[in-house]
Amino acid sequence: MAKRRYWLMKSEPGTYSIHDLEREGSTMWDGVRNYQARNLMRDECRVGDMVLFYHSSAKPSGVAGLARVSRAPYPDPTQFEDGGPYHDPTSDPDDPRWILVDVAYVETFEEVLPLAALKAEPALADMLVVQKGQRLSVMPVEKDHFQRVCRLAGAVTKIR
Repeated sequence: MAKRRYWLMKSEPGTYSIHDLEREGSTMWDGVRNYQARNLMRDECRVGDMVLFYHSSAKPSGVAGLARVSRAPYPDPTQFEDGGPYHDPTSDPDDPRWILVDVAYVETFEEVLPLAALKAEPALADMLVVQKGQRLSVMPVEKDHFQRVCRLAGAVTKIR
C-alpha cells in the first residue's frame, strides 16, 4: 500500500468553497490548467491522501477545512465541454491533456486559518504555501506541516 500523502488545494470560495464541498459531500477537482499541478494530481495523488482545503483570493485567504482524495486520477471532463470555462479545444479525447482527482469532505474549521497565521508560525517556515512566488492550486504538504496546521486550526479530525 502506498504511503499517504498530504496536499493543499486552493479554490476561490466564490467559485467553490469548503461549504459547497460539505453540502455536496464530494466533487471533482476540475479546472486545473497548470501543468505542474496537473502532474502532481496525475502522478502523485492517491485515494486516501489528505487535503488542506484553502480559500484563495478571499478575506482572509487561508485554510478553511479538510478533505481527502476519494477517486484516483482521471481525465478532466470539463476540457471537452464546448463553451465551458475550462474547455481546451486542443486536448484530444484519445490522449487527454488535463487530469483531476475527486475530493471528499472531511471537516470545516470553525474559522479560516489565515495565511498570515501560517507565515507567523516558525514550524511552518518551509511550507510551500508560505513561500514567496508559490501560486500552484495543488501543492504537496509535509506530514508534520499538515498536522501542525490541523492543530492550529483546532481540527477535530485526527490525522495519523
